[in-house]
Amino acid sequence: MDRGLGENAEGIVTVSTIDRPITGLCESLSTAAQLLGYNDAARDIVAHIGDANLKRLVQLYPVNMSDVNKTIQKWHASFRKGTDFDSWGQLVEAIDEYQILARQLQKEVQSTNPSDFTEDQKKTLGKFATCLEMRSSALQCTQSQEEFKLEDLKKLEIIIKSILTYNKDFPFDVQPVPLRILAPGEEENLEVEEEEDAATGAGSPESFPNRVPVLQGTLLPRLPSEPRMSLLTIKIDKIGLKDAGQCIDPYMTVSVKDLSGIDLNPVQDTPVATQKEDTYIHFSVDIEIQRHIERLPKGAAIFFEFKHYKPKKGFTSTKCFAFMEMDEIKPGPIVIELYKKPTDFKRKKLQLLTKKPLYLHLHQTLHKD
Repeated sequence: MDRGLGENAEGIVTVSTIDRPITGLCESLSTAAQLLGYNDAARDIVAHIGDANLKRLVQLYPVNMSDVNKTIQKWHASFRKGTDFDSWGQLVEAIDEYQILARQLQKEVQSTNPSDFTEDQKKTLGKFATCLEMRSSALQCTQSQEEFKLEDLKKLEIIIKSILTYNKDFPFDVQPVPLRILAPGEEENLEVEEEEDAATGAGSPESFPNRVPVLQGTLLPRLPSEPRMSLLTIKIDKIGLKDAGQCIDPYMTVSVKDLSGIDLNPVQDTPVATQKEDTYIHFSVDIEIQRHIERLPKGAAIFFEFKHYKPKKGFTSTKCFAFMEMDEIKPGPIVIELYKKPTDFKRKKLQLLTKKPLYLHLHQTLHKD
């Protein structure tokens, strides 16, 4: 006779003696191997059937946590990490975590490979990703009128940790956002367990169309001249890195942000750099800033994010970043410092990449009609 679970007249789960194996029961409790640690999903079960009986079940019918449950656990941990950062006021870190998780969910939703999730579950995951993007945008835009609040996002925690059994309507009227097309091999910011990557794409999602980086770059031509207005061309000469020779398919993403980290211009990607020499990667490429200098708001800055391909991880990562503020705009060469990722568009928590004399080398040209 096997010991199993049944229900009494009140519908409370009890331990009873039945004439059939309970392997299916343990399989339905796909986290049974973890129940001895008592995660949130297990507490109610433990309360009903008792600690000793639960341990006996796990001993009799051990099961391994499936890959899908491991994935869900990682998603849940990432979500909690992001909301913790959010509640602590560490907004740069929160944005980074939200965007990492959103991209992972979007990839799962749009994957054409065999999936452990039903179409309805994928739709729910897509909506969840949209809410993460909405919260991320709200943190970056201080003037958002329809702000998606942290309290709203926390209501979704039950969904991400129980997606396999969640069968209620999604609490917010949102739609899944299409996954952005990236450069060959590029999958930005998916390093959940590695060091934090840059919060790329930060800024107002409605301001400019989605970028489609390609190996040839996405550089834009110079704007038409206007009387008494100045245009700026920045030549990216080279970047100094101690491991420059090991960087695969390196390129720069150039953006112009206000003090809140909001995009003021369309974001541009340089072509992939091919010339490397000692500790330098040479770009020798001109960037045309897409706004007259006199029309840039006070506190604006031009950001340069250095990205490279990681073959072991299978995606492109931001290695470091630099920025140039408005008082540094003047004709001629300029050398600016490199900072550790994640990219801090608000310039509040900056850490130098290295103490070595390695910098980003630029040359500025002002055009005035």
